[in-house]
Amino acid sequence: MAIEKVKCLIIGSGPAGFTAAIYAARANMNPVLYEGLQPGGQLTTTTEVDNFPGYPEGVTGPQLMEDLRKQAQRFGADIRSGYATSVDFSGTNRIVEIDGETKIEAQVVIISTGATAKYLGLESEEKYKGLGVSACATCDGFFYRKQDVAVVGGGDTAAEEATYLAGLANKVYLIVRKDHMRASKAMQQRVENTPNIEVLYEHVTQEVLGDANGVNGVRLLKKGTEEVVINVTGFFLAIGHTPNTEIFKNFLELDEVGYIKTKPGSSHTNVSGVFACGDVQDPHYRQAITAAGSGCMAALDAERYLGSLL
Repeated sequence: MAIEKVKCLIIGSGPAGFTAAIYAARANMNPVLYEGLQPGGQLTTTTEVDNFPGYPEGVTGPQLMEDLRKQAQRFGADIRSGYATSVDFSGTNRIVEIDGETKIEAQVVIISTGATAKYLGLESEEKYKGLGVSACATCDGFFYRKQDVAVVGGGDTAAEEATYLAGLANKVYLIVRKDHMRASKAMQQRVENTPNIEVLYEHVTQEVLGDANGVNGVRLLKKGTEEVVINVTGFFLAIGHTPNTEIFKNFLELDEVGYIKTKPGSSHTNVSGVFACGDVQDPHYRQAITAAGSGCMAALDAERYLGSLL
């Protein structure tokens, strides 16, 4: 298998990868970016994006990604289709295999492979994704002001999403599979003290209901026997994310969930010349703007690292 040598390789697109490409290209690092299995990242599954600076009228997720992509290309970034299937970070230069058939040897690698939101796996959930089904309350909650919505989950994330939505929505149903929440006591108290949150314990989602206009209800099974339907226009998943880091686990330091650990205040991983940005190393914020900011950090850190080699 022939090896292509490049100065800067970016694995993954989305706000982090494209921003890293913009900065790396402007710094004459001749970046090569592989877009991954989901070109443009999670935002390509989102309809309206109202909270990304510079778009006063809002923008669709796919359009925002296309704008970032074009901006990176304008400065000479080499953007390619394909995804990383394996890596070898044991040597001086880093080897990344693309699609199982192309090997790239890079002086620096910027990882922006993102994280994948966990879904329940329902056919109806997939059908209404972007039409009332969302995995990000901070991103999409604004569109459900004064409406009734549901949140699925029993941990801290679910409690946090529910209380956030309670400040916007008319009513929030928190659907908890067990007879108790896994969330910390402090988060449980916040939920209990929020009057427009109703916790539905021992309820399991069977089907997301809707029509051509989007979600209009959820069919639940209560205590394994009783069928219940709640009328909601928004259905939010808060059951966690899976960082896309499987191919890096033998070389990079990951946390217990699988997120790449970076040195505080930087994008440096435990392997010199390998940097991480975006949701793949961020279990806390997971916003397009923070991903973009960390992409900038990764490119600047990579540039300084290359400068130190001269």
